[in-house]
Amino acid sequence: MLAGYARGIFPMARSRDDPRLEWVDPRRRGVFPLDGFHISRSLARRIRKAPWKITVDKAFPDVVLACADREETWINAPLLRLYEALHRAGHAHSLEVWEGDDLVGGVFGITLGGAFFGESMFSRRTDASKVALAYLVDRLRQTGFALFDTQFLTPHLASLGAVEIPRAEYLRRLGIALQLAADYSLAVSVPSSELLLQRMTQTS
Repeated sequence: MLAGYARGIFPMARSRDDPRLEWVDPRRRGVFPLDGFHISRSLARRIRKAPWKITVDKAFPDVVLACADREETWINAPLLRLYEALHRAGHAHSLEVWEGDDLVGGVFGITLGGAFFGESMFSRRTDASKVALAYLVDRLRQTGFALFDTQFLTPHLASLGAVEIPRAEYLRRLGIALQLAADYSLAVSVPSSELLLQRMTQTS
């Protein structure tokens, strides 16, 4: 599976109930420029005022299951097992958003070298997934990553600064990122809301 990511392809299932996996190689790829995350005024207010706590790799299986808990999903049983195996091997990570003891948002992905391959995210409160992405981008920057792959570009991701690039350009950036030794688990603290917004304002 990691060899596939290193080649620029990724697996998906046609549905939750389809046991097969297919390798996907889009002609155009969605990516998040790590210095171009866009925080709107409303999102900034949410980050400042929402009573949420951010954690890293505290509830990886729960995040994956929450991402798959929708009417239509490409995450099937084989992928659930593969993600868990990659997490145990140190190549799959999550970021969680909590409201008290309730998991209200999160995102997870695969890491290889200096590349983070975003797999999916979920939200059980307004803007919780956006807040998760903001903190994720900050963490990737602080721990040495150079590429944040979103696979496809959606209007939701585009509103936050994600862009679409041709396959050849994606493979060029991927090749550079794979030469790096980033570490998602590096002991860096989760920033305060004000520090997060300050960092994002300085680079966006």
